[in-house]
Amino acid sequence: MKIVLIQVVLIVVVFLVAVRLFRSRGARAQAIRRLGLIAFVGFALVTILFPDLWTSIAKLVGVGRGADLVLYALVVAFLSFTVTTYLRFRDLETRYTKLARRIALEETRHHQADPGA
Repeated sequence: MKIVLIQVVLIVVVFLVAVRLFRSRGARAQAIRRLGLIAFVGFALVTILFPDLWTSIAKLVGVGRGADLVLYALVVAFLSFTVTTYLRFRDLETRYTKLARRIALEETRHHQADPGA
């Protein structure tokens, strides 16, 4: 197996991204993110070291080239990322709206209870 310069660069980039993502905070979601990241890093390394693997898989599933299969996989991954991000932001907007309403009601009650303030 001959390693080409681009493979070394890609491996370094994958590890740098992994290290950066491991430094963020959180609890259960962080654990799931880390497991997904470990799986992605392993998948990326195998893909970088054995690029012909995609062509073999593509032929098994009836796609002409491995590059086309990678493109299809990336489209699916991007769509799932887009949907989950949209749902997360929608949930956050709903939570912020409820919080803003609660704060407004508390301020109104506070001003009604203490009109001189």
